[in-house]
This record gives sequence, C-alpha cells and structure tokens, in this order.
Amino acid sequence: MSEVTFAALQFAVTADRAANIARAEAMVRDAAGQGANVILLPELFEGYYFCQDQDAAHFAHAAPFEGNPLIARMSALAKALNVVLPVSFFERAGHAHFNSLAMIDADGTVLGLYRKSHIPDGPGYQEKFYFTPGDTGFQVWTTKFGRFGVAICWDQWFPEAARAMALMGAQALLYPTAIGSEPPPAPPLDSRDHWRRVMQGHAAANLMPVIAANRIGTEKLTSEITFYGSSFIADATGAIVAERGRQDEGAAIARFDLAALARQRASWGLFRDRRPDLYGMLGRHG
Repeated sequence: MSEVTFAALQFAVTADRAANIARAEAMVRDAAGQGANVILLPELFEGYYFCQDQDAAHFAHAAPFEGNPLIARMSALAKALNVVLPVSFFERAGHAHFNSLAMIDADGTVLGLYRKSHIPDGPGYQEKFYFTPGDTGFQVWTTKFGRFGVAICWDQWFPEAARAMALMGAQALLYPTAIGSEPPPAPPLDSRDHWRRVMQGHAAANLMPVIAANRIGTEKLTSEITFYGSSFIADATGAIVAERGRQDEGAAIARFDLAALARQRASWGLFRDRRPDLYGMLGRHG
C-alpha cells in the first residue's frame, strides 16, 4: 500500500487510568473512522506524567511487556480497526524500569519493543529517577502500511536517532511525547516552537514524514506542568501539513504516498552522498 494516512492524537490525561485508556480508545476509533491507517498516541497516556517529582510510589504503575493488559487491549483494537498502533507504556523488567513502546501491526500482532534511549533529568522532567536508559537500540518495524521508526519524546531532540532509523529503512518517523511548561526554578520558557523545529529538521534532512503526538492540559503533582499540545505532522520537506492547537483535543491527520517519497529520496541524493568515513567523531564523547 503506497498511500498511507497518519494521525497524531492529543488529549488531556486525568488521574483516572481507566478513563484515560477508554478516552484513548475512543479517539483511535474516531481517527480510524476518518481514514487513518497509522495512529499515534501520546507518551505514557495511561496516567499523569508522574516524572514531575521523585516518588517511589509511582513504580507501582509499571507493568511487564509480556502479558501487559494495556497492550492486549490495544492489540485487539488495532486488529478490529485494521490500523497500526504504537503504544507507549511504563515497563517493569525485573528490577529495572523503562519508558517503553510496543509496536502493534494492523492484524493485532505485537511486532516488538522499543525502550527510550535518551532519558532527561531536569525540573519537572525527572525521568532518570524512574527509567533505565533503553537497551533495545533504535527500532524500525515493517507493518502492513509501511516501515516505520518510533522514538520517544526526549529522543526527538537528537538527529542521530532520526538518521539511524532512516538508515534502517524507515519511511516515516513517529514520536509520542509529553512536554509542556518548565516549572521553577527554570526561567520562563516556552519550548513549543523549538520542539517542533527540531523534528521538522529530521523530516527535511531524511526526506520523510514526521508525526508527533503530545498531551494537553495542566497536571499538578508537587509541581505543575501545562502541556502545550501542538501535535503535528510534517511532510518530507519539514513543512507542517496538519496540526492541533495548544489546548484542543483531537487528531492531526495527513496522507502521504510513501512510494513517491522513496523515489524522491533516491533522486535527491541525501543518502547517496553521505560520508560515514568523516563521521567518526560522532562516536566520541565531548
């Protein structure tokens, strides 16, 4: 299938985990009804973004990859709707915990697992307390509707991750996200436009669509974050072709001819003219 429709969903998350999952399912159904083939939910949509603070009680919400009820439910949903559905979740693996994603194909098959590689640590985003850095490496999966790479939130700021997935044969890049205001003591900062531009650069540099799904709403724990939504889809030149606002719930939806984009990548020479022999410094520290 050459022409594929992507959807990036955004909605506000509450303290009610069952309600959040039900809301996600309803929005997936709605996006599928609008013709979406590949539907991206936000990062860790089961509950509040708990990484605002350090509280060991939150580890109780982690669940294993195998036998995970959320993944099982979303697998059944993907099969019923004939859609590809990446699912972000809080994973427990022995004594380790990961910020993870299960890739579900349109027949409900769970194709594999990705564990977030880059783990941030700062006011309001204290993920290093909860998550071990991912050990899966970057992942690209062949699905019914194409070959897609998926990375998670802070991963999206690193061009190396996007290029690695492109070199692995990705035809589009998907980024589930939870990002918003910076709580004190950070100075006033609105990273929305910077957040978008870095991913638009990934799209343009690799000549492939980028899909980013963020949450909305204000979540108050010991601190408070207002998530700025602004979920979007960029085309292969980096131009935003579908988007949501800072506060509105819904889906950004766009359609692409992946075969035509593959021909464009081949003709443009971005990969033909690479010089890996000059890139050795990328593996060095500092």
